[in-house]
Amino acid sequence: MPSQFFGLTIASSGLSAYQAALNTTANNISNVKTKGYSRQEANLSSSAALRVYAKYGSAGTGVQVDSIKQLRNEYYDTKYWENQSSLGLYQTKLKYNLQIENYFIDDDTEKGFSTILNNMFNALDTLKNSAGDVNNRQQFIAQAQNFTTYFNSVAIGLGEIQDSVNEEVKSTVANINSIAEKISILNKQINTIELQGGYANELRDQRALLIDELSSIVPTEVAEVPVTNSHFPEMQLGSNYYTVKINGQVLVDSYEYNALVCVARDSKVNQSDMEGMYDIYWADTGSTFNAGSDYSSGSLKGLLDIRDGNNAENFKGKVTGVTGDSVTIADELSITSAEAMTMPESGVLTIDGRDYKYEGFSFTTDGNGKVVSYTFKLTDTITAAEQTRIANKKATIGESIDAKGVPYYMAQMNEFLRNFAQKFNDIMKGGENLNGDKVNFSFITAKDVVSGEDIDFITIDSAEEPDNVYSTWDDNGYFKLTCRYVSVDRESIKDPSLIATTKNSIKNGVDQYDIVEELLLLKKDTVMYRGGGADDFLQCMIADISVDTEEAKIFSANYENVSGAIDNQRMSVSGVDEDEEALNLVKFQNAYNLSSKMISVLTEIYDRLILETGV
Repeated sequence: MPSQFFGLTIASSGLSAYQAALNTTANNISNVKTKGYSRQEANLSSSAALRVYAKYGSAGTGVQVDSIKQLRNEYYDTKYWENQSSLGLYQTKLKYNLQIENYFIDDDTEKGFSTILNNMFNALDTLKNSAGDVNNRQQFIAQAQNFTTYFNSVAIGLGEIQDSVNEEVKSTVANINSIAEKISILNKQINTIELQGGYANELRDQRALLIDELSSIVPTEVAEVPVTNSHFPEMQLGSNYYTVKINGQVLVDSYEYNALVCVARDSKVNQSDMEGMYDIYWADTGSTFNAGSDYSSGSLKGLLDIRDGNNAENFKGKVTGVTGDSVTIADELSITSAEAMTMPESGVLTIDGRDYKYEGFSFTTDGNGKVVSYTFKLTDTITAAEQTRIANKKATIGESIDAKGVPYYMAQMNEFLRNFAQKFNDIMKGGENLNGDKVNFSFITAKDVVSGEDIDFITIDSAEEPDNVYSTWDDNGYFKLTCRYVSVDRESIKDPSLIATTKNSIKNGVDQYDIVEELLLLKKDTVMYRGGGADDFLQCMIADISVDTEEAKIFSANYENVSGAIDNQRMSVSGVDEDEEALNLVKFQNAYNLSSKMISVLTEIYDRLILETGV
């Protein structure tokens, strides 16, 4: 039979239990504005009953606090993390697409391509009135300079965006590593506490907050499995295995984490890329971390899409011939026009999963100027066995990234300029200048990146000499022209009399303008880019960037709404509600007061029992 004072023990258990509940409520209220804090709850249960060997069976022993645990819903957490990666992707794309869009603005606030093109052709039209007037010639050349300078400035601006994104890729990878390290440290601290029978609520909140941040960067999966006794699998030891995967690969494994590292590329992937673009690898194995795959998402994927996106228009083909130091690719070519080439003059050719450095390439055209084969000169000689292995295999330069990023817009500008410059120069070449000399230079040219001299381009499209072979190291084809280096011939700027306005003899009159009339047709009446004339270029660019920007804006808003809805569900479980906590205060206070009253009543009973009955 229990002691006469057993009631005090029961009442004191109530005091202790509701004191813990009040303390938990106070902690919730004090953290109502703390980011990432999850509401905690004191879990109470009746204490083990005492056998008294009486008819009524057992005597209750009061209440006990089993645990103080945070309230979280694993389902809502998982859904939130899945949505965050998609939200991070489109928010990043929207941010940088708006920046790219700024370079193609052409309205009352900013004079863009259409204005500059119109000014150039207006100056060309004015030249018809007096083709021999040096001032008219100078005015046209000045407007032509504005035309090339526009492309220079856009290329520089897009290059700065690419550089900025590249640095952000590096800082984002560093942030992933920092998060992974913090999670691994928290895992150890959490297990240390919980092995002793506690529950690390605040540390778990910190870890969940890190997962929230990580999930917006890369797709994140979390698994927590209790550690059990190897001899008694159903016996849990109190600690847990906690793993975090990103893109399906393990980042954190309990107390250990796998770091990522950024390595600058030795060579360019695209002809107009900036130097030093980073590739991401796992530090321990050196294997590639493919954050830019089509199945990935997150802000890191968005950054890589903007930095490397080529709309899946990179060089691809099938190997048809191999020698010791060269590879020929003639089947299944993705690029069959010299004007559309995006490959750097030297770089890396990937064949059947292996990389081969090349130091230049040549290509063969048919009678219509269509490229029918490429031959890449390799830096190192490959063995006979390796030659056999790569024969008839697929070859690529760079990755096929189905997104319109900086490389795509640079490639589109290059293709337009090459077509425009070739047609412009071909019309002017062969005409006579004011000195009576035949013009044999390229008026729209580009600076050689090595010598700094103007390049005199050759025309590749020649039906008279089919099966011509051109090379990146010997020939000055228009594939060498890029928007960053396009310019007007420097000698013409110094001496406007050097340009030609007629194909006839200048002796017949200096004001002849048959060449000028042909040049004027380039604006609207000559197909040179996507089936349109020169004045359609801007509309094509704006259409591309507007579609991507609008898509990013719509999806960003949609995923943000979904994120808000899921977060509301999460907060309904784990958020601190001030009204609810105020109600709990009253409820636990009343329970505490009743336990106190019970002790007071028992005290009076014991006083009467001891003092007045003489027991």
